[in-house]
Amino acid sequence: MSLRLEKLPDRTPVRMTISADPDLAAALTDYAEIYRQTYGAEEKPETLIPAMLEMFLGSDPGFRRARRALHTNASKGD
Repeated sequence: MSLRLEKLPDRTPVRMTISADPDLAAALTDYAEIYRQTYGAEEKPETLIPAMLEMFLGSDPGFRRARRALHTNASKGD
């Protein structure tokens, strides 16, 4: 049988641990507070960080081009 929708990729979350300097940690805490004030929903900084990273990476055209080239070269065996 053939379906239009291809098999979904692995969507299992990968846990990562990061260290942030105090200024960045404070900025992330402030962002979470501003998010709460804006949307009326309380979210911890660690919950917002993945969405922030996705948005940052998705808005970087240089990264997208380089990543596409990286995977193209890898699939060619370079």
